[in-house]
Amino acid sequence: MSGPRFVVVGAGITGLTAAHRLSRDAPDASITLIEADDRLGGKIRSSPFAGLDGIDESADAFLTRVPYAMNLADELGLTAELTSPAAASANVWWNGLHPIPEGLLLGVPTGVLKLAKSRLLTWPGKLRAALEPILPATGVGSDCVGKIIRKRFGKQVHERLVDPLVGSIYAADTDRFSLAGVPQILDLASKHRSLLLGARAIRAKAPPASGPIFATPRGGMAALTDALGAAIRDAGVDVRLGASVTTIERAGTDSGRWRVQLDGDALECDGVILATPARVTAPVLADVSPTAALSLATFEHASVVMVALAITATDWPRALHRSSGYLVPKPVQKWVTAVSFASSKWAHWNPVDPNGNPAMVLRVSLGRDGRDLTGEADDALLAAAIGEVGGHLGLELEPFEHRITRWPMSFPQYRPGHAARVDAIEAALGADAPGVILAGASYRGIGIPACINQGNIAAQTMTKLATAVRD
Repeated sequence: MSGPRFVVVGAGITGLTAAHRLSRDAPDASITLIEADDRLGGKIRSSPFAGLDGIDESADAFLTRVPYAMNLADELGLTAELTSPAAASANVWWNGLHPIPEGLLLGVPTGVLKLAKSRLLTWPGKLRAALEPILPATGVGSDCVGKIIRKRFGKQVHERLVDPLVGSIYAADTDRFSLAGVPQILDLASKHRSLLLGARAIRAKAPPASGPIFATPRGGMAALTDALGAAIRDAGVDVRLGASVTTIERAGTDSGRWRVQLDGDALECDGVILATPARVTAPVLADVSPTAALSLATFEHASVVMVALAITATDWPRALHRSSGYLVPKPVQKWVTAVSFASSKWAHWNPVDPNGNPAMVLRVSLGRDGRDLTGEADDALLAAAIGEVGGHLGLELEPFEHRITRWPMSFPQYRPGHAARVDAIEAALGADAPGVILAGASYRGIGIPACINQGNIAAQTMTKLATAVRD
């Protein structure tokens, strides 16, 4: 009997990982990877800018303390190419730049003394936060990050620390964001009476830091997806770009096989991994699992814009040379939500301006959940990036080069009750369409390591199916 045939839909980091793992763990399987875009990588993209070869247009690093991305980089032979941020300090802009207080866990304080030294919070705000250890247990409550943090620490810790930090990572409004999207805070809320004391205990028990928190290939994050693309092609995976999947249906009434319908073509297979955003996935499943499809269609996604600015660094303030950037809390936001001082953050970047003077690259994030700016004109986006950042820093910014990247519907938003919703979708799909699996940022984790892990798990499930098909 010939080996099984599998189809992976979506060539972002999740789908690429799934195809790669299948090619390793089920070497006799026939694997097809389908991607609607004309390139691999999904929301990961790097391109030349300001004379540098690979400046990221989206995520610029991954967490090292969660092992999945580091393990994959090692497997692909990229470990020697990894580098980490040089500048560790970051700020919050609140009528001026304020260093983020030490001892935070995603904005959650682990002590009141370090918080007391910060000028970011007022004394009433600090005193309110100091009451947290003596409050009765709250639990996960309504499964809303914002409500939990305000109830425990008060308004200021939420709006000036937790919401900017979580919001900058996930483009989220934490008043509408599930704890499932922030596992660290979920763990604190579900296992500890006091979030502060729980966070302190976690830090105390953690082994001494043995390396940097973040890493990235020197050529940009696309080096990771490029290496995955090369690996799966070398393994014989059939990669089809510019191809859209319209529906999945059973290949025969009593068959355990599936027909993946493309524009003008169809593939029969033993299993399908759908590594596409929830709302893209919904119509594909309409025929085989209407219950799952209807729920997936309700998922929401936030849109963001990334503006890269290259400026001459001659007048760059000395005080900012060792800073990685700053966050802008919602109460004082206009369009800009976060700014990375990228060429301070990454020591291997040494940009110069057209006259050969040292230059600075800034990466400016605009938009978030509830504020979609992707339809705004380039001139308006550029003016906002220059004007707002210049106003925050007290500088006249005159970029000699800029780049605008729109990412519509790019960040899944985990609304309260997200985990139960995903459980129900997977149960419906398992009953209606065994052998069709969901994976990716819409479901069990948004960051790059989480997506890699989901790709691995989906491939492991398919590998078990391959064993069943062979037997």
